Amino acid sequence: MQLAAHAILIAARAHGETAVIARLLTEEAGVVAAYVAGGRGRTLRPVVIPGNTVAADIRARSDSQLPYARLELVTSRGPWLGEPLAAAAIAWATAVTAATLPERHPYPALLAGLSALLDAICSAPSARGWLEALVAYEVLLLRELGYGGSDVGRPDISGVEEGLDWLARLESPIAHRLLAHSRTDVMAARTLLTERLGRMIL
Repeated sequence: MQLAAHAILIAARAHGETAVIARLLTEEAGVVAAYVAGGRGRTLRPVVIPGNTVAADIRARSDSQLPYARLELVTSRGPWLGEPLAAAAIAWATAVTAATLPERHPYPALLAGLSALLDAICSAPSARGWLEALVAYEVLLLRELGYGGSDVGRPDISGVEEGLDWLARLESPIAHRLLAHSRTDVMAARTLLTERLGRMIL
């Protein structure tokens, strides 16, 4: 495997003393897991953050070998990780994507949708500016993975309370269809997000 492309880093897991196993969402190959040497070091630590867009050079000698990746930062989401709502939204969007997409299957619509969502989170002045994009991404994720969503329609959200109603409506299909076989509690990230959104309407 040889692939040079921009990718969204959707998960990173420590490996050994300094390395990281990164999961990268690319347009051509879908999700690719790759070994990043020095991923926990001072230079790469700000790069290997879920939500970041990176320029990835991914190589493997055979299909059975875990690829190696060299990463360069293109767009950082790091500045928003100190903002509780934005950080929770980025964490949920990347976690659910990493937990549900199979490797080596391209999903260009999801790549575009996730990229647009992350841009909205990092550019809108408040959650009111990106909540509709978050709901639309969840609907798109369900539809692209074959669990409906086309019957839901395009969300038209005018406020946080209406957005929370949509999130409540989508919770069951996400938990019991998309994440039914997940070995980790990915829904905890969504619960944290909805709790923080709920404080906006108290």
